[in-house]
Amino acid sequence: MKNRIAPTSVERSLTRDSFIVSKTDTKGRITYANRTFMHIAGYSEHELLGQQHNILRHPDMPRAVFQLLWNTIKQGQECFAFVKNLCKDGSFYWVFANITPDFDENHEICGYFSVRRMPNQDALKVIEPIYKEMLAAEQTAGARDAVAAGTQILSSRLQEGNTEYEPFVLGLQG
Repeated sequence: MKNRIAPTSVERSLTRDSFIVSKTDTKGRITYANRTFMHIAGYSEHELLGQQHNILRHPDMPRAVFQLLWNTIKQGQECFAFVKNLCKDGSFYWVFANITPDFDENHEICGYFSVRRMPNQDALKVIEPIYKEMLAAEQTAGARDAVAAGTQILSSRLQEGNTEYEPFVLGLQG
């Protein structure tokens, strides 16, 4: 199922006590989605299971953020990120995501768990301009060099704040 949904300006929001939970295999195919996930994204379980998690990728999201995420979790580490997701009806929602590898009995990665919660609204005021700048750099650079261009913008912003990625996003979320 290739994502051909036209984004709208309609925003959906999680509540403070809502948690979106999903599990994927090592290729990013959804193997589990909780009811909160299905409700906010507007998909049925049947529509989600077996699909790539990027079915939710909003075009406003820089590719470099997902590259950072995948690089981190493939190394067996957890990753935190602010993510703007696209719903089935074109609306969107922001989350603060925590993605962790799932290990089998041989300590090999066999999939990934993601728990998403309502983001700190003040954090989004900081993240959105950075993501817009990253996305613009990626679009200017073209497909081949997009991730490197977006990563350079993020690295520059982190250096300006004399911080690294994880402490930066955790500090924003509070």
